[in-house]
Amino acid sequence: MKPSRLRPQARRDRLAEIRHYREAGGARLAETLVLATEHALDLLERQPGMGSPTLGQRLGIPTVRSWRVAGFPLMWFYLERSNHLDIIRLLGERQDVLTILNSEGPLSAHEPNVAPYSGGVIRA
Repeated sequence: MKPSRLRPQARRDRLAEIRHYREAGGARLAETLVLATEHALDLLERQPGMGSPTLGQRLGIPTVRSWRVAGFPLMWFYLERSNHLDIIRLLGERQDVLTILNSEGPLSAHEPNVAPYSGGVIRA
């Protein structure tokens, strides 16, 4: 099992989505999103290689993987490091993901200082 570490932008993405769903559908829907994003990360921590490499390959960085958040049109994007998962972004399926990730700079070349995931705690 590899712990997930959310980059600052991934944390901001998640918080923005929680706020959006709270405003659009209320607190219960926002809580469902919180649980769904946590569940997706928990699955990835147990089986890091199960994410799709397709978009990473299209970016020319085959180590970038994606994983959908069940019940929501959202995907986590991450890199599998030797001792953890480097969670890059949480993006909507209808966003121009390739353009957004291309604008991030060298995704696999560096890793900003990120805090480790502390299971069960909201990661927003």
